[in-house]
Amino acid sequence: MKRLTPLGMATLGSGVIAITYGLARFVFGLFLPSMREELTISSTMAGVIGALPFLSFVFAILAAPWVTRSLGVRHAGAAAAGLAGVGLMTIALAPSSLLLAAGVLVCGISTGLSSPAMAEAVSRVVPPGLRGRVNATINAGTSVGIALAMPAVLIWAQAWRSAYTGFAALAALAALTAYFYLPRGKRSTSSSRPRSAALPRSRKQWLRIIRLSGLAAGMGCVSAAYWVFAPDAVITAGGLASSKTAWMWLAVGLGGLVGGSAGDLISRFGSLISHMTGITVMAASLALLALHPSNFVLAMSSAALFGAGYMILTGFHLVRSVEIMADAPAFAPVLPLLATSVGQVAGSPLAGWLVGTEGHAATFMFFATLGLAVAGLGTWLLKERAAVDERTPG
Repeated sequence: MKRLTPLGMATLGSGVIAITYGLARFVFGLFLPSMREELTISSTMAGVIGALPFLSFVFAILAAPWVTRSLGVRHAGAAAAGLAGVGLMTIALAPSSLLLAAGVLVCGISTGLSSPAMAEAVSRVVPPGLRGRVNATINAGTSVGIALAMPAVLIWAQAWRSAYTGFAALAALAALTAYFYLPRGKRSTSSSRPRSAALPRSRKQWLRIIRLSGLAAGMGCVSAAYWVFAPDAVITAGGLASSKTAWMWLAVGLGGLVGGSAGDLISRFGSLISHMTGITVMAASLALLALHPSNFVLAMSSAALFGAGYMILTGFHLVRSVEIMADAPAFAPVLPLLATSVGQVAGSPLAGWLVGTEGHAATFMFFATLGLAVAGLGTWLLKERAAVDERTPG
């Protein structure tokens, strides 16, 4: 079979990520109001269920480098998309909140497997000079998946089961495409690169990844409130029609396409400015929604800002991790993505509890303030890292 070009890898990888991240993980909040009404789910329970894909993601991404090495890129990528289809179909058929939670858990597993597999595929297919750009473009596929939810909500505003059935069909198509087109076989090993080289050994690499992961955890916590409760806020607190949330998620998706420039942003402005830009934009989106959830124009602006901020940050974490651990591309994104999910696991139930006790406006303003605190932490950590790098060559 003909070898994938960098453009082909970017296109295929974006499609897999669109399914496993965009549809299987992040559109849950968009359909949550209808699910809550049909299955009688409280705010606190919704927050707990919303945390489940992040929780299962934690375990899946820890296993993902081993799965990718053991099965090979082709089978690992196909398995990720296939599990997304299983999880999405389980949600579509769920008669109770318990089975809904089970489907959400499976979706989180698919998400955890997909990024390391795609990062390994990029390292196999794409020349070194283009890997940052291709990885950032693939990461931005999340936005494509989110944008795809928009027509689904307009067509099936209350029939969320039909929407999830359609998403499951797309996941099956993605699994077949990954199986036929991703690189075959496993990464070869040699005497100059033993199998133990799958994990980096440099203390400097580990310190960089730990710093990056700490910031990723903060970003994940801040983002959780928006992913799970933004649609609920404009419907419940703002009084907008549920169909309006479809346009919001389209804005999140379109705004998130900016994240495809994360690799170029890092190359041009450096880590400090790139991180500060993403987290400040995200905090602004949360504050904007808190101020006036009944104003559709402001809600759309908030959604576009959130999509841009979130995807810049996830692209930043992905590109920087692969740059730091270029010798272990399947493992490189594991800790930052894991930390993001841990933050989301903590943030989702916290947001649910705050919504139930203090209301949507106070909740979103609290998380916006938390975002500014993460921005301040990033200024310190990344500036300190830059100073260390200047003193330490290599």
